[in-house]
Amino acid sequence: MIQLLPLPSRHMSIALRKTLQNQNTVPQRSFGPFLLLQALPWLILAAAMRVLAATGSGPPVVFEIIVASLAVLQAFLATAQHAIDIAGGDSRLGEFDAVQQYRLSRAVLWRLALMMVAAAVVLALAGFADVVPYVLGGIDGMAFDHLSTPGKFWSAAVAALVLLILVHAGQNNGKVALFAAMGELARRWFWLGLAAAALGIAYLGLGFIQGFVRGAIWNFWQISDASQFIKNLVYFVFIFGFAMLRLWMTLLILTFGLKQSYLAGD
Repeated sequence: MIQLLPLPSRHMSIALRKTLQNQNTVPQRSFGPFLLLQALPWLILAAAMRVLAATGSGPPVVFEIIVASLAVLQAFLATAQHAIDIAGGDSRLGEFDAVQQYRLSRAVLWRLALMMVAAAVVLALAGFADVVPYVLGGIDGMAFDHLSTPGKFWSAAVAALVLLILVHAGQNNGKVALFAAMGELARRWFWLGLAAAALGIAYLGLGFIQGFVRGAIWNFWQISDASQFIKNLVYFVFIFGFAMLRLWMTLLILTFGLKQSYLAGD
């Protein structure tokens, strides 16, 4: 004998329907190009501060460098969320609101600044004063082209450390732990070391391509009859197109290495 279950009431049906509508049974993905544009406002701010710092002097330059570094970290954080999702991970960084993200970037910045200053002092005392400026620009090189080969590889190493800091913070309610991230980097040295080395090489290749395109754009500016608006637009796309490409390349390579380290049980 088949027993019939009572039909749900109208109110129960409405509640059930709302519950089912709110369940994420199918992964929700935003339109692909929007993922690329999410970091763009921060990159524009960083570029503006870099120009002011390069052309200015005195105490304001320090403030401009700090703002530029914060903006790069914010762009890195925005891109990291999606890169980790693509790699199949769950960092919980997307659960942070704008204020929490700012506090996280600020906490990461001053720790990295102390680390880079300490590294610069050690290098200067060891007789390598010529590379000190590149060491201090480790954050900047994660989004913008470094002029030196050592600087490119240093930025790759800094990016690997920043990724681990963000992953740890996402799993611990925004708590930033530099030494814990350093320990994790040492524990996963094989795969993350390979990823950082590959990223440094990728920076070299991308820098070569960017230099070639920069020369072509310079020629375009000199000989083209296009309007000033078109010339400015081309330069804008060049600067921020490569910046977003560098950020995504950075995160995709590093998250791949991090994922492999988990799979290998390093």
